Amino acid sequence: MDIRQLKAFVAVFEERSITLAAQRLFVTQPTLSVTIRQLEEELGTALFERLPRGVAVSEHARLLYPQARRMLAQADALSRMFRQTRDCLPLRVGIDPDISRSQLESLLARIAAAKPGILAEVVEGCDGDIRLAAEDGRCEDELFQPLWEEDFVLAVPPGHVLAACAEADPALLNEPDWIICPGHPSHQRLLDLHTAAAPSLAAAARAGSLRLAAHMAAAGMGVALLPASLAADHPGLRALPLAGARPTRRVGLCYPAQALELPALQALRENLEAYSDSGEARP
Repeated sequence: MDIRQLKAFVAVFEERSITLAAQRLFVTQPTLSVTIRQLEEELGTALFERLPRGVAVSEHARLLYPQARRMLAQADALSRMFRQTRDCLPLRVGIDPDISRSQLESLLARIAAAKPGILAEVVEGCDGDIRLAAEDGRCEDELFQPLWEEDFVLAVPPGHVLAACAEADPALLNEPDWIICPGHPSHQRLLDLHTAAAPSLAAAARAGSLRLAAHMAAAGMGVALLPASLAADHPGLRALPLAGARPTRRVGLCYPAQALELPALQALRENLEAYSDSGEARP
């Protein structure tokens, strides 16, 4: 038996009429009658009794009907799954290691909501058609579309002497246990704040990324200047606003100019613009 036969059987069963079922399936009555007869021969049983007006269903037809509906639903779901994949626009998205959970999930939600649909491949690191990264991490030949701007905060571990403070003034700090990221693009911008609090930085721990610095601070290894969203990824950390001028960072999409020709990026940019115009809150 095949899908065509099952569709014919279900239509006749529900309409109780060869004529109405043929109209529903857009086939001729003789064609539908042949299809039903082939199914009956294959199953070795009569499914319908032809009456002067319409048909009567047999007990075997009553047994077959729920099974046929289930098989048709499964076939339709399978076809829809592959059709949706075929119709989606491919987009490879690289994620910078210093992106917070809330920012990543917010972008993924916009990708999922884009129309037409996007078939996303999400990878870590400096890879992909586009990248979600901080502006200071973009390459020279990349365009940058900002999505969020956030302050740096002083992240202190649980039980630290500063944890009870409302804010932190780096000029008044005498903190020996700084966790710094010398290789990170933000390091030079933050250097004045570090040296104001601890001119020697002799006892500083070192991290290869802001995310690693957050883990180190949460483990009690010291304090760190972190973007507010990264500090929020660690509920145990106390994020203290900085007094005075606060360094900030912008996070958004980095991509080469030629990526603007990608239909998937065009769909995503339209969705992001609509999302921004709606006034919905962002992380």
